[in-house]
Order: sequence, then C-alpha cells, then structure tokens
Amino acid sequence: MKAFTPDRIRNVALVGPPGSGKTSLAEAMLYRAGAVKRVGSVEDGTTVCDHEPEEKASGHSLTTALAVLEWQGHKINLLDTPGTFDFAGEAVGAVFAADLAVFVVDASSGLDHATVVLWRQAAEHGTPRLVFVNKLDREHANFESVLAELQDAFGSGVAPLEIPIGEAEAFHGIADLLTDKAWIYDSGHAELGEIPEEMEAREAQIHESLVENIVVADDDLLERYLGGDVPSVEELEKVLGKGVASGTVFPVVCGSATIPIAVDRLCNYIVEVGPSPQDRPAVPVTIGGLSVDVTPDPDADTLVQVFKTSVDPYLGHMSYFRVLAGTVTKDATLVNGRTGDTERFRGIMTVQGGDSVGVTALQAGDIGVVTKLHATLTGDTLSSVGRASAPTIEFPPAVLSWAVSPRSRNDEDKMAEALHRILEEDPVLEMRRDDETRQTLLSGLGETHLRSVISRMERKFGVHVDTEDVRVAYRETIQVAAQADGRYKKQSGGHGQFGVASVRIEPLGSGAGFEFVNEVTGGVIPRQYITAVEAGVVEAMAQGGSSGYPVVDLLAAVYDGKAHSVDSSEMSFKMAGKLAFQEAMAKARSVVLEPVAAVEVTVPGECLGDVMGDLSSRRATVQGSEIDRWGDQVVSAQVPEAEMVRYAIDLRALTGGRGRFTAVHDHYARVPPGTKVPEPPER
Repeated sequence: MKAFTPDRIRNVALVGPPGSGKTSLAEAMLYRAGAVKRVGSVEDGTTVCDHEPEEKASGHSLTTALAVLEWQGHKINLLDTPGTFDFAGEAVGAVFAADLAVFVVDASSGLDHATVVLWRQAAEHGTPRLVFVNKLDREHANFESVLAELQDAFGSGVAPLEIPIGEAEAFHGIADLLTDKAWIYDSGHAELGEIPEEMEAREAQIHESLVENIVVADDDLLERYLGGDVPSVEELEKVLGKGVASGTVFPVVCGSATIPIAVDRLCNYIVEVGPSPQDRPAVPVTIGGLSVDVTPDPDADTLVQVFKTSVDPYLGHMSYFRVLAGTVTKDATLVNGRTGDTERFRGIMTVQGGDSVGVTALQAGDIGVVTKLHATLTGDTLSSVGRASAPTIEFPPAVLSWAVSPRSRNDEDKMAEALHRILEEDPVLEMRRDDETRQTLLSGLGETHLRSVISRMERKFGVHVDTEDVRVAYRETIQVAAQADGRYKKQSGGHGQFGVASVRIEPLGSGAGFEFVNEVTGGVIPRQYITAVEAGVVEAMAQGGSSGYPVVDLLAAVYDGKAHSVDSSEMSFKMAGKLAFQEAMAKARSVVLEPVAAVEVTVPGECLGDVMGDLSSRRATVQGSEIDRWGDQVVSAQVPEAEMVRYAIDLRALTGGRGRFTAVHDHYARVPPGTKVPEPPER
C-alpha cells in the first residue's frame, strides 16, 4: 500500500452500543470500497474486524480492530470498537487516535445510555462526531424519532444531511438534503432518482433549515445568502467541514449496513466533510522539558504514540500507533520517552482485522502497527529526537476485582507471565498481590471483561485459573492500655535461651500506625537486644490479635526486663517481645477495624433515589451530592469496602447500566457491634 499524505488520510472510530451494527457497517464499507470480495456476517463469524475466537463465539466485538480502505483517493483507517462498557478502554484508545468518531445508532431501538456516555467522552476529548442511523430496513425503524432523540440529547448542532426513502422493508434509498437529490438502491447500487412527492415538502423544509444553519458559520456566505445568492454544494460542504472539525456541527446520515444502502454515501461524507489530521489542533508534546505544539508534518522529526497493544499468537507483541509527525520507515530507530530505551521498527504494517499487510512507510497522521518492540506499552511516545511525551490517554479505572489462583502446579509456573502479557495488552486491567489476604487480585471493568481475560489466558498461554471473591483486609486495634511480661527460657544442653521483656501497649489515633519506645533504664536489657524486642512485637502484630487480623495504631514501650550474660540472644528477646505483646493484647480490649472507601457515584437524576437507598443499605455515610456538567447527580459517600465487593455489578443492574463510580481507600473504622466479620485467611 502506498504512503498517503496527511490531507488524504481519515482516521475514523466506529462507536456505539452492542448490537448497533458497527462491525457490519465496517464490513459493508470495506466491501463497497473493494477491500473485500464478499460481505462477511457477524452471526457466521466471518467479518474482518471480529477476528478473535472469543468475538466469533459471542457475536460481539471485544477489542478494537483496525481495517483499511481507499475511497476517492483517500485512505480511511477504520477503528471498529466494542460497545460493551466492560471493554470501554478499547473504545477510549480508539477515539483518542481518531480524527472523527462515527456514532452508529440502531433506528429500531433509538438512542441509549451507552451512546450518551460515549458521546460525552468524545466531547471531553474534543473529537469531532458524526452519526450514522443504521438498520432502517428493520421493523419498527423510525428515523424521525431517532433524530428527535439526538437533537434533544446533543443540542442544535445535530444536523441531518439525509432522510430515508421508505420505511422498514420498504426502505430503498435516501434523500440528500444538501443537493436536493434522491439516491435509490433498488439495483443494489446508488442511482439518481426522484424524491417521492409525499416527501417533497418535508425535504424542502429540512434543506432550507440545514442551509441556514450552515451559512451562519461563515460571514461572507451568510451575507451572500441573505442577498439572495444560493451557495454551491461545494461551498456548503467546505463550511460544514469546518463545523465538524471544530466540534460544533454533528452531521446525521442514515442507511443500512446489512443490505447495504447508503454505506457509500457515508464514505463520501467521511472524505468530504470529515477532518483530516491537518484539520485537527496541534498536539502539545514535551521534548527535553519544553512544551512544543506538534503538527502532522511529514518532513518533521518522527514522533509516534502507541494507542493499543495486543499479543498475536504468530506475530507476537503488536503495537498500534499513530504518527504524530514525520515519516516512519522500516528499520527506523526511535527512543521511548517513558523508558529512555531505543526501539527499532524492524517491520511496519497495516492490518485488515487479523491479517497484516506490510508497508514501507507511513506519513504523519497515519495509523500503523509494529511488532516486537521490547518495552513499549500503550500510551508511550517514541521519537527520533530523544525522550518526548505526548498527552496521556485517560483510560477508565477498574471497578471490579476477582481473586485468581492457578488451577495446577503447571499453571502456577506460567500464571505470572501470562498475566504480565495480558496486562500489556489491556491498560485498564490491574493486578496486585494483597499480602494481608494472601490473594492475587485481577481488576477490570466488569464480569464480562474479567471472563474475557481468563479465556484469553487459556487460549493464548495455556494457563487455567480459578476465581473467588475478594477478601477484605480487616485489621485490629486496642481500646485501652495494657502491659505484660514476656519470658522466654529454653535449655537443651550447652548455651540456652533466656530473655525477659516487659512491654506496655497504648492505643493511638486512627491511621497513626505503629510507634515503638525504649524506656529501659539501668541496662537491664542490653541495648543491642532492644531492636530484637521491637522485631518480636512487630511480628506478633502482623500475625494478628485476638480475632486473627493484623494489629495497627498503637504504641509499644519496653520498660523493663532481664538478661543473662551467657544465654541471652537476639532470638530470645525477639521471642520475649512477641510473648509480652500477645499477653498484653489479651487485656487491651481489641476491636476489629474495616477499610472504608471514599466513593463517588454518578447517576442520572431519575436514579438518585434508588441509588441513595442502596447506599444506605450498604452502611454508607453520604457526604453530599452535586450536579455535573452533563446534568447527572454525583453522590459522595464513605462506604465500607466489604459492601463494595460486587458494587460494580449491582450498580449497573440498579441503573440500567447508566451509573458509574470510583472508589479509593480512605481510612479504617471500627466495625459496628453486631456486624459479622469473616474468619481471617490461614497464615
């Protein structure tokens, strides 16, 4: 494939909810462009973009797929994204790399909450948007209703460029509102036709409104229009393109991906009014500590950013990147801005779903793939001028955790490596080892997300794991001061073991941690053994108090003791300190503490009552609520982490998928009387 200049490149992310037809639309676009010889089917698992086995089995996209087509002398890089929230990280990365987000809306079901959330994310990133109303050939399809929903949700910038001719099974063409022409697809291809008489008045009304909305964005054009001059289609498209690029105008086109009807028209609009990389704002990049605005100049120093990583069974580590500036060629050597390491681009390519196509060069603005980079991760910036960093990709935080453990000894040896590789693929995933609960925790965006990860571990790396609920890391503290003597004496021939330590423990404030004080006078315990007493106390605290959980927030003071000139040792005083602490704990009225998280829950106003009631049932302390920029309610609360283990699942069910939340550990608090506390894990 030849290299395309930035003005001839269109980077497009297809976004929308599951079932809206994004993958079918990508397939139809590839077919219309001649990139594939036949149209694949999602149901049959034969599409270009749904190439992973898990995607074919589920009938839904689980990862972002790249596919490339040429249209009217332009290169269109299509990024087909998953619609399920569990894989929102994939969509975020694609929108970050794209210059245009095409929102695919099902005409039979209308606008849903997932589309609204994705739209807001694109708006916050400043990504231009276009809407394709799909499935107009389906029963109950209603373009006018969907258009009204779009305008109500997203404002006056929503501008229809087409209206359908016919409904449901009778849908067979579109009326172009810019040109006042009809395109009929009875033959399977677009042919000029007549706008039906019953549609003429409606089409003329929308056409006039569309032209008025376009010309107001250009003073010269507006003046001519008010003077009776009718702008040409080319002039209207030019001004429309500026509005799209600035994120103030959102064209709405329509059709059906499965017949297909008007898919070619969508391709036309992408190249005619869709922004090129040159139409987008400069990217602020930090190079050598200085901020530089980078534009897509093919002759500049090379700068690329990785927006997706995957592991292919045959090609290995694959890094999907966008060329921010310069030209990337085979065997180019670039520096990773995060690590400082040099990476060699031994082979660059583009891909058609799961198939790779080698290329010799990619110019600024283009998207490509490179394999076998050593230490480059998603979000990294690579440059030919040393260490540089572009704006980071803000992926959604993980909200649901599972504890994973190897199913067999063979799996145990391979699990860590498999998880490491999976984490490289998915920047949303998190993994950590909780030493208190002795669990390995894998965190993601939901059950489907985590199940997909486990499935990929089995398929790609042959690793089988078992899962269980996350244990909560309870702790203990004391309520009153207490003291005790710890005596350790052992005689077994030769030198014995002898040490006596008197230890007092006192409660400290919440979050104060541990403090150790030496109050010994007269040398009754030699100075070199004081640290051993402290070590014994610390070990006993870690092993747990009367309930078996680690002890925190107290002061321990050693104030007296006895030593033997021959038999005393660090070991004996460590044991004495441990015994003294354990006996003092039995007198200090210990209580169990539970971790409490600072939680922010964002929900539509109509869900607020249900969410507040649910939080109350979780022993939450609600601290207040406010309205965000989109009109949603943001509730702040302190919630015990034991009540949050399955909250991601429950909140989604409670709000129909419209609620989201963040939770960050805040502090430990005393478990209320009567609250059941589970047994601690075996140590």
